[in-house]
Amino acid sequence: MRLYNTLSKRKEEFVPLEEGKVKMYVCGPTVYNYIHIGNARPMIVFDTVRRYFEYKGYEVNFVSNFTDVDDKIIKKSIEEGISAQEVAQRYIAECIKDMNAMNIKPATKNPLATEEICGMVEMIQSLIDKGYAYEKNGTVYFRTRTFKEYGKLSHKNLDDLQSGGRALLVSGVDEKEDSLDFVLWKPKKEGEPAWKSPWSEGRPGWHIECSVMSKKYLGEQIDIHAGGEDLIFPHHENEIAQSEAANGKEFAKYWLHNGFLNIDNRKMSKSLGNFFTVREIGEKYDLQVLRFFMLSAHYRSPLNFSADLMQAAGTGLDRILTAAKNLKFLRSNANKENMTQEEQQIFVKTNEYVEAFEHAMDDDFNTADAISAIFDLVKYANTTANGESSKEYLEGVYALLVKLTDVLGIIIDTEEEILDADIEVLIEERQAARKARDFKRADEIRDELLQKGIVLEDTREGVKWKRA
Repeated sequence: MRLYNTLSKRKEEFVPLEEGKVKMYVCGPTVYNYIHIGNARPMIVFDTVRRYFEYKGYEVNFVSNFTDVDDKIIKKSIEEGISAQEVAQRYIAECIKDMNAMNIKPATKNPLATEEICGMVEMIQSLIDKGYAYEKNGTVYFRTRTFKEYGKLSHKNLDDLQSGGRALLVSGVDEKEDSLDFVLWKPKKEGEPAWKSPWSEGRPGWHIECSVMSKKYLGEQIDIHAGGEDLIFPHHENEIAQSEAANGKEFAKYWLHNGFLNIDNRKMSKSLGNFFTVREIGEKYDLQVLRFFMLSAHYRSPLNFSADLMQAAGTGLDRILTAAKNLKFLRSNANKENMTQEEQQIFVKTNEYVEAFEHAMDDDFNTADAISAIFDLVKYANTTANGESSKEYLEGVYALLVKLTDVLGIIIDTEEEILDADIEVLIEERQAARKARDFKRADEIRDELLQKGIVLEDTREGVKWKRA
């Protein structure tokens, strides 16, 4: 398996730190609003990367954070007259709903920045003790020039950054020893959430958060660090500097970055009126179509979102779903149980499509070519499966289609078990309906869950459920 490593700017053979295991960290969203479709691309892309590693037999420890303390969250809390914590918790819940709707697998761990402040204070103190950081009037800065390899990820030269003016730099220039130094800790302002530290009552800088959360849940060294290409500089560059200075060893072996998402060939922005949340897209399209669309191009390529391209993605997805539906129908009406010798020979050819799929995914997760391999399998299924086919042949082709589409997170077996997260959402809705004395809706939800084999029990401790 070969991965394009942003660090080396070339494809490299994947060799895990520990055989059979993958430690992977993906930068998650800042939770101050509903996630937008730009957030959705890395979620879908790196969920698919994780799924393919699991398909190949790896045990994946997949960590993706929620940034729940940030200027935008604080601004929202002031606007609404509620705490920053309430804003963050609300939009974490909404984000999880959207992720479920896009069939994103739950992470091994979703750490929250506000729950890891102690670790951040410890790492900052370690950097001060080693001479990599210093404090000025309650703010702690990282001495960028003391980390000799600074710029190795973004391939930026420190002197070029210095002459490039303040556009590339962080605030607080006047207090810094060097204008390239960046913030690790900042004192609180009036009305902001704050935590105690040896330097001031305040909060961590953005970059230190991911370094600490990655270290706590994956260790000092990880296999893969991933995110959008907008994070390469300064966020990921600063993460490397902090982590390697503090820990004295290479932080991540492979750095993966997805390309930008444009809307109708223009950069997405609220001022242009082309800013869409996943929730808004979900009102117009099945989010499986959005997922299929996101994977129809290579993850490193820029991707253009438009109604025409979404329609094309929907048509492509329908081809796969229709083939799956046809196989299920033929299977339920098949007269013969076992494959004939001729069918066995026909079935052997399906290996070619599996090999093509794996070849594409082994080549830096080329989902576009992997989808082409699935289309070839669909075409083959459509031409070889009919009313005379045996049950064994039909089941074999169908199982293969399910296996490959599952790597892409595309659901074709619509009769599969309802997910735990979906059950919890329906139970919450039922509780809200009962509170509003809408007993009709509450009963409908109970009946709907019962039809799916979920039995509810109302107890003093709350609603408990079990699969029948």
